[in-house]
Amino acid sequence: MATNIMLGGVGGQGLVLMTKIICQAGLMDQYDVKSNDVVGLSQRGGMVWGNVRIGDKIYSPNIRPKEADILLGMEPLEAYRWCSLLKDKGKIILNSKRFYPVPVQQEQEKYPEEDIESMKKRYETFEINAFDEGVKLGKKQVANVILIGILAKVLENEGETPIKVDIWKASIKQNVPTKAIDMNMNAFDLGYNFPRFY
Repeated sequence: MATNIMLGGVGGQGLVLMTKIICQAGLMDQYDVKSNDVVGLSQRGGMVWGNVRIGDKIYSPNIRPKEADILLGMEPLEAYRWCSLLKDKGKIILNSKRFYPVPVQQEQEKYPEEDIESMKKRYETFEINAFDEGVKLGKKQVANVILIGILAKVLENEGETPIKVDIWKASIKQNVPTKAIDMNMNAFDLGYNFPRFY
């Protein structure tokens, strides 16, 4: 058994660090973990993506179409771009903050609002403006840790590979600056206690 997690975002959002925290937490909790390299136009603010597979024994990092259990969408358009990988009963953890690509900013293309709304109806979606919530906690950069908190609870409630809360927090502590640990712990708790869970 394995849990397949797809991540999609834009360059500069911290997807590489987010992937590292997830992988490290899985390894610390004695799971086998495989992850694909993140690719994309990260230096230009373009799309970036990656995936993580966690389980008792993982032979390949690749997630084929209709095999992803969870999609971590760090931006709605990027979530929509990758939702075809989700199982029919897959789940989306979605940061609702929009980062409009250049063609949209220049009014050459429209942002696919209707397609995104349709996606949210098709899959169970845990949506939060993690960017704004991060700012309230003290720094926008903790937005991803809020999403990780939601991921931790989803895996605990419904996943085949739950990871202990103290291990999630240990992984976060090892990957963020010392001065930002308390803020990141608050961010994780905010996501973990996401109102949809209660």
